[in-house]
Formats: sequence, structure tokens, C-alpha cells
Amino acid sequence: MPADVRAGPWARLAAMMGATPAPLAPREAKASRTGPLVALSLTGRPVWTPRDYAALASEGFAKNAVAYRCVRMIAEAAASVPWLLYEGERELSRHPLLTLLNEPNPQESGADLMESWYGFLMVAGNAYLELVEAGGTPRELYALRPDRMKVVPGDNGWPQGYEYAVNGRTVTIPRNAQTGEMPLLHLRLFHPSDDHYGMSPLEAAAYAIDIHNAAGGWNKALLDNAARPSGALVYKGGEAGMNLTEDQFERLKRELADNYQGAGNAGRPLLLEGGLEWTSMGMTAKDMDFIEAKRAAARDIALAFGVPPMLLGIPGDNTYSNYAEANRTFWRQTVLPLVGRTSRALSRWLARRYGAELRLWYDADAIEALGSEREALWARVSAADFLSDDEKRSALGYGRTEA
Repeated sequence: MPADVRAGPWARLAAMMGATPAPLAPREAKASRTGPLVALSLTGRPVWTPRDYAALASEGFAKNAVAYRCVRMIAEAAASVPWLLYEGERELSRHPLLTLLNEPNPQESGADLMESWYGFLMVAGNAYLELVEAGGTPRELYALRPDRMKVVPGDNGWPQGYEYAVNGRTVTIPRNAQTGEMPLLHLRLFHPSDDHYGMSPLEAAAYAIDIHNAAGGWNKALLDNAARPSGALVYKGGEAGMNLTEDQFERLKRELADNYQGAGNAGRPLLLEGGLEWTSMGMTAKDMDFIEAKRAAARDIALAFGVPPMLLGIPGDNTYSNYAEANRTFWRQTVLPLVGRTSRALSRWLARRYGAELRLWYDADAIEALGSEREALWARVSAADFLSDDEKRSALGYGRTEA
């Protein structure tokens, strides 16, 4: 085929009439100049996540009550927000996309799926959503575990596919070569030093989590040792320089372990024989001030997740006048920005597959915690006599009244 045929119908028409077409300009391709540098040594090869997801999930989520509660609060609150779908400026009450989000697969409801999605995002800094299509129509959605996923960069530095590995078996999820669409949505939190993976709030709170866990471990060990600080039994009997015999020493250790260690022996008086004296060697809880250190660590964990400490029952420097104010701050500064980011990602990824200008957003009016703000807005708009009814409806986010 002649090269000029690629230019389109006008060039083909000119060739049929014997005219000499103008030289073809190279087809313009939009791409970042820095992309090839990122992909120089990574093209086609999976990139492992640089952090230990198992450690984050175990130490940060499973063994720390503050981090666990933060993740649950954010995931459950964000998953409870209803979806709104717009085509242009018109709100759609029924659409296959809304049905898919409310009934994503046979095993989960829409809220269950999104709770897993937000939970993975908080623990790993990355969340993956897989789309299953039938005949080119979206049918099901599944949230995939981040620790099993690997990014496969392409020539331009952006992912050309993903690898999902379970028990030594790997499934490749490639980008559609014809449409360029990816059957997988990857949402990641900002990471300043990683091109492909996001940064979890658990990483930012790692030191605080270690301090909080260590304080809990110290308290547990203290209870296991009769709720007393460590100390020593000093033998002062007999002649100077005389020590306990080996049998006496072993018997004393055995009696201490059997009769005085453990939570069941807490408060039991220590019976000493002649010549033995108890000397405390450890720092007291007041000296260590470990309780305040534990509370400070808990506040740092809550800060990393964006959860007001008052909502977690953490005493200290609460800056909110009441619980309702802290709850509104939690929704406005933590939950809704996260839901908005997910709405934009889903709109770009899913809406175009339905062949219409669709836009997903969230229904803030359905959030009970923001009811006082909504009532105040309605009161202000209702009192604005210089606005027409349609202008008032528009200011509140509603469409014009039908004629």
C-alpha cells in the first residue's frame, strides 16, 4: 500500500486523479519527555512494592487499636456515601453504572466493595479495582489485594499492565492494545519518591505505632510480672563474701517464677528468708511517663490518618469545642476528599465505557453529620429575597423547576 494512502480519503482521492500529494507530516504523539527515562530499565518488567505490606497489616493494623479504628472509621464512612450520576447537568436516577456500583458482584454489595477499596488504600497506599466485561459491557467489579499486585511499566513510564500473583501462579492484566483502556483501576496516595506505588498513612505513623505498641507491650510485661517493676533479691546474710549455694540459688529462682510471676499472682506478698532483701532496679511508671508517651503516640497516629483524637477517645490536646464539630471536620477534611478522588477516578475509568458524558459524584445531602451545615445553607438561601426560585434551587445544587 502506498504511504500516502494512510493520510485519509482526500489523499486517496488525489492519488486516483493522478495528483501528487503533499509530503506527509509525521503523526503527532503526546507523551512526557521524562517518561522514557523512568521506563529505561523497567520496561516490561514488574516493579515490586518497596515496602512490607505484611508488616504494615500486622503491626500497624492488626496489633494497634488506634490505627485499626482509624482505618475502619474512614473506610466505613466513605463506603456509606451514596453515589450521584450526572449526564451533563442532568442527574440520572437510573443507569447501568449506578446498578453496577450498587451490585458489583454476586458476593458483595456496593458498600462492602468500597469498604474493602478504602481499607486497602489506607493500609497499603494503593487500591485496585478489577472490571469484568461481557460483550464489551461492564458486568462485575472486584477489589484486589495490593500485596499480590505488581505494576508492569511500558515504554512511556506508565503502566502497560499488571501482574496478580497468588500461591506461585501469576495472572497478567494487560492494557487493551486497540482502545488503550485498562481493565484495572489503580488509585494510589501521593508518594514523593516512588513512580508507581502510593504511600500508606501507616508508613507515616510507623514510629508512633512502634512507640504505642511498645508501651502496650511494656504494660503487658509489667502485669505478667505481678505488676511490679523489675528488681533484685540481694543476699546479705552470713559472713562477708559468702554467697548462696547453687542449690539455694536455683530453688529461689524456681519459687519466684512459680509463686510470684504472672498476672494471677499480682499483689501477692513476697516472702523472704533471712538474709534476703528486695531492691528495686527498674524505673517506675511515673519516671518513664509511658502513659503520656502512649497517648502522644496515639495522637500522632490519628493525625496521620486525619481522624480527630476526640472521636477516638484519646485525651489530650483536643482543639474542638464539641464532638459534633470534630465529626464535621472528620467528614469535610478526610472522608469527602477521599470519596471525591474516587468519584473522579471512577468517572474517567468507567463512565466512558457507556458512550456518554457521564460524571460520578457523591451525595453530601445524605450525610447526617453535615445536617447542621445543610440547614444553615438552606436558611441563608431562603432569606435571600433578591434571588429567584430557580436561582435558589441552583445555589442548593438542584435543577430548575419544569415549566
